[in-house]
Amino acid sequence: MFLLNKCIERLYNGIIKENPTLVLILGMCPTLAVTTSAINGMGMGLTTTAVLVMSNFMISLLRKIIPDKVRMPAYIVIVASFVTVIQMLLEGYLPSLNESLGVYIPLIVVNCIILGRAESYASKNPVVPSIFDGLGMGLGFTLSLTILGALREILGAGTFFGLTVYTEELMPPVSIMVLAPGAFFVLAMVIAVRNKIIRGRKTAAEAGCDKIDCGHCGNTACAGHKTGSAE
Repeated sequence: MFLLNKCIERLYNGIIKENPTLVLILGMCPTLAVTTSAINGMGMGLTTTAVLVMSNFMISLLRKIIPDKVRMPAYIVIVASFVTVIQMLLEGYLPSLNESLGVYIPLIVVNCIILGRAESYASKNPVVPSIFDGLGMGLGFTLSLTILGALREILGAGTFFGLTVYTEELMPPVSIMVLAPGAFFVLAMVIAVRNKIIRGRKTAAEAGCDKIDCGHCGNTACAGHKTGSAE
């Protein structure tokens, strides 16, 4: 039961609490570069997820064997091996996606999300939780990139996963959304919406305090609007 709870906690942590894109603001290079469409964002996210899970598994498995002085070079060699395998599979079975993602697939080797999880979690924890940590972080990264890619594709091209959503006669596409400035704008918008939702939930929870005199309360979340509170 403890192990199950630990695994669920790692999934929640990666997808919601410490989402690598929307909370930790990591992996910005592929995030801004490849999210011109939903399929590219999902492809990049799932590719990174596969590497994360496998590298976390191997690093956790070898954590007591790898000498501390050479741990970073060892991590890079492990990650690079898995990236090479994934790239060869993409070239063989999904050549169009491999061509779309281009140089950003080899750059997964130095993605700070993967090296960060290897250093901060996989190298210090057992195998199973490390696998779920990589899976949670990867799914959080995939979800973020897919949302960004979908929004940019809909607004900038009028399509969603290649399917037409609206025509130019109905609404001209905002072409800047599929360019570099659009990536920054959409990312900022998604982060703002996410923070607004999380802050709203925290405010709702904190507003249920038992303070009577709001003038002497350090909690400004409810702004003195609690029923029966003194101004």
